[in-house]
Amino acid sequence: MTGHTQNEITIAAPVDLVWDMTNDVANWPRLFSEYAAADILEQEGNKVTFRLTMHPDENGTVWSWVSERETDRRALRVKARRVETGPFAHMDIVWQYEEVPAGTRMVWTQDFAMKPDAPVDDDWMTDNINRNSKVQMALIRDKIEKAATGRRPDPALAD
Repeated sequence: MTGHTQNEITIAAPVDLVWDMTNDVANWPRLFSEYAAADILEQEGNKVTFRLTMHPDENGTVWSWVSERETDRRALRVKARRVETGPFAHMDIVWQYEEVPAGTRMVWTQDFAMKPDAPVDDDWMTDNINRNSKVQMALIRDKIEKAATGRRPDPALAD
């Protein structure tokens, strides 16, 4: 069995701002509430390898892993995968962006499988990712929309 999730949100901000803020991996601890640190290990062209460290969980465990992301600005698409898989047999992620009338639609798709000896199974992780993605996407939306308010002219003043 494998896990698959797809979550999306529309952000009332220009795609350039959404793209720039969500692909600035070094600043993810300011964008996401779950990350304590994001350390860039290597960057070459549009590919970045980095270590993410989470805040301690309810048991005091600090989870950390290495991932890589490759951005395709023209296609408004990012492909990522865990290099250090930890409890996952594999974890592949695609972020897709789309300009829409209300701003920018951002879609996260994750395909994964848990290792047989992992402490949780694919179903548990699917539920966990779906629950957490909604929380993180809402936080990201709010932060980007706040940043966008200083970049867009006030419609009431546009005459």
